[in-house]
Amino acid sequence: MVQAEADLSAAKDSCYSKHYNWSCFQAQQSAEKALKAYLYSNGYTSVITHSIKELLRECEKSEKKFSDLKSDAVLLDTFYIATRYPNGLGGELAPSEYYEKEDAQKCLNSAGSILNNVKKFSKI
Repeated sequence: MVQAEADLSAAKDSCYSKHYNWSCFQAQQSAEKALKAYLYSNGYTSVITHSIKELLRECEKSEKKFSDLKSDAVLLDTFYIATRYPNGLGGELAPSEYYEKEDAQKCLNSAGSILNNVKKFSKI
């Protein structure tokens, strides 16, 4: 959970410095790590996925209210590859040119919501 919080802080810093693609990716990483922390704290010993939606489904098995975060999960999943690799996007723009402040803000909001709920529902 400590790393999830650090990643969210880094995502905010990246947004402030106009590195929007990195902000989106770091927000995705923050949510992924927070959900994995929740699962590990609930007895999981191995979690092998980067999909926020899949992680959320696992978390729902012990806390049904995680289902309220599905739209946040789907949004963040779209930023895992394309924010880092030019061939993850169609067209000529590199990720550093493609993503904008609004994208980063949406990702920050979604990751923040997931982190807050993990804290609310967990024993961490």
